[in-house]
Amino acid sequence: MLKIYNTLTRKKESFQPRVAGKVGMYVCGMTVYDYCHIGHARVMVVFDTVARYLRHAGYQLTYVRNITDIDDKIIQRAHDNGEDFTALTERFIAAMHEDERALSVLPPDIEPKATQSIPDIVTMIQTLIGNGLAYIGGNGDVFYSVGKFENYGQLSGKNLDDLQAGERVDIDQAKQDPLDFVLWKMAKPDEPAWQSPWGLGRPGWHIECSAMSTCCLGNHFDIHGGGMDLQFPHHENEIAQSEGATGEKFVNVWMHNGFVRVNEEKMSKSLGNFFTVREVLKTYRPEIIRFFILLSHYRSPLNYSDEQLDEAGVALTRLYTALRGLEAGGAAISAEFVSRFEQAMDDDFNTPVALSVLFDLARELNIAKQAAEPEKCSEYAATLRFLGGLLGILQNDADNFLQGDADESIGQQIQARIDAKKAKNWVLADQIRDDLKGQGIILEDSPNGTTTWRREA
Repeated sequence: MLKIYNTLTRKKESFQPRVAGKVGMYVCGMTVYDYCHIGHARVMVVFDTVARYLRHAGYQLTYVRNITDIDDKIIQRAHDNGEDFTALTERFIAAMHEDERALSVLPPDIEPKATQSIPDIVTMIQTLIGNGLAYIGGNGDVFYSVGKFENYGQLSGKNLDDLQAGERVDIDQAKQDPLDFVLWKMAKPDEPAWQSPWGLGRPGWHIECSAMSTCCLGNHFDIHGGGMDLQFPHHENEIAQSEGATGEKFVNVWMHNGFVRVNEEKMSKSLGNFFTVREVLKTYRPEIIRFFILLSHYRSPLNYSDEQLDEAGVALTRLYTALRGLEAGGAAISAEFVSRFEQAMDDDFNTPVALSVLFDLARELNIAKQAAEPEKCSEYAATLRFLGGLLGILQNDADNFLQGDADESIGQQIQARIDAKKAKNWVLADQIRDDLKGQGIILEDSPNGTTTWRREA
């Protein structure tokens, strides 16, 4: 049975969907004012892998991942660029989708945008005011009254008294309590704004996700995911808003992926130590980036470095090398390896252990190759492809992956080396081999005299 670590209860729990055979999952998506960095890529890949496995397990999944296309950073960036905010967001939404496709991230079933959800957001705020949980502040903004929500702090484990003791006095006196947070912001001159019962303005960040998730999946759904940095205050505030508005439990299982770290610091735009997906793709192929992300358990920190990516490339090359020269079409799948893979994934989506099953499978495949056992080769190759597909990897042609973008000159140099060996000109043959190695081309001679090659990982 699938077990998932629930941040809300701080333990692994057997997963029981609200409706048998169906799962609703909402994941906090990107705020689109810049290109996606590797931290964003981790969220994309982690929850894409979760979605793939839930579907493999037989669940009818509705996967929702939102887009935040209005907030302070978007407004500021558009102002700095001298462009309309919609032109900015549309450009970066398109770039985000390009990055997704490169990383073999399948699109979510529903991708709501904050700006398209304004009526639902306004309705939820009105309900919160009617329930006595929200009020109009001294500056005209609408605030959530944190102290009136009984279970505030349940997700993050934060105590309300401790939070209040550590909070500075709110200087502008707009809020009744320093911990209260904004639901609706009054419009400033030349800012994007929408009509509301409280005048022209725009939604706060937290209320967007409450409105979008409940409108897409209902008041109460199965899984809510996102980065660990969103646990407080964003997800804590989502619970307060959603449960305060509906009177129902909001989410059963909360999943949070760990930080990406660079030199023992969290990767973030605010620290300036981030690498965009596009930058990394200039050096590393997209499948290597995805594989690198899967090598760590989703709840663990992911340490980013060129060395780690290089090692991921070498490891992925081993898997593709095992698949080289084999067609998997129509062969049976090994129940033993599928069972071992599922045991790993059923344990809170443990991709490092699942990948170790793939390496065991590749080793057995290499043994079957050496023993000239074609049926076993076909079975193991088919199984390796199938299980790799559940992780979004190993779907490329093996030679295409190993050789990359081959040009004609490589084939010509290999043929020249073959001719030199036939003429017993060993010096020239060795020179050609060394020249190719200098270009990152590794030649692999077989006992029958054929030569294959691959690029260095």
